[in-house]
Amino acid sequence: MATLHFTYSTMNAGKSTALLQSNHGYKERGMNTMIFTSSKDDRYGDSEIVSRIGLRADAETFTESDNLFKIVKAHHAKQTLNCVLIDEAQFLTKNQVIELGQIVDQLKITVMAYGIRTDFQGELFDGSKYLLAWADRLKELRAVCHCGKKATMIVRVNDDGEILREGEQIDIGGNEKYLSLCRKHFYSGTIE
Repeated sequence: MATLHFTYSTMNAGKSTALLQSNHGYKERGMNTMIFTSSKDDRYGDSEIVSRIGLRADAETFTESDNLFKIVKAHHAKQTLNCVLIDEAQFLTKNQVIELGQIVDQLKITVMAYGIRTDFQGELFDGSKYLLAWADRLKELRAVCHCGKKATMIVRVNDDGEILREGEQIDIGGNEKYLSLCRKHFYSGTIE
């Protein structure tokens, strides 16, 4: 039975690795997948998902104006799809999350979305908000704060390692720009 999954966490919890492992599992069984990633995250170039441990796969990119249901439906008409995988799902729009539900309900294709739950100010991303509300299955991957507790928050830091509390919600970066912290250290601003 097709279902809509949302796997979420902070940075450095292995979301892209988990996506690539799921994709491999489908492919190994002779099934067809379609992988998407956001055009906003171009750290590794266009149309590729790269995990921090070196796994990688080609992907379609999506923008905020793309209708994912129509794109998947057209691809599905040419080649039967068993699963659609979405990386950087926090960048989906509300309408795109609705479209993911349509892919599951109308096309009967499982959708597995992976993304960050909250931004550096502790606010939900739109894609994450609607996936948390509407997904059939939710899974949290665990990241660890420097103190050893579960990291549930993300902070943005400048070049001097100082925490930034204001700015645009989206500023693409990796370990040089973001740290995962527990709630206590998020609020206290302690990063070591």
